[in-house]
Amino acid sequence: MRVPAKPPLDGLKRSLDKRRAQPVRMPKDGFLRETFELPRAQARAKAREWLERWPRQAYWTEIESWCERPGDVIEFTMRRLPTAD
Repeated sequence: MRVPAKPPLDGLKRSLDKRRAQPVRMPKDGFLRETFELPRAQARAKAREWLERWPRQAYWTEIESWCERPGDVIEFTMRRLPTAD
């Protein structure tokens, strides 16, 4: 019994390269996100800055996710709406 040959992957590689070359677009849910990796004190200050600059009531600003890294470093993602309509 003969094993079939692997299909060519040239088309897939071109498609992936084309997609990666495009600028990052806004996610489909409409939120703007930014990820930070900062020491704990600076992380608190950055989160506070975001919440003061874009109030939660108007922009739905929140810390979407966070985790502790070695060395008392916090990695977190903030998200907000682009406008306060």
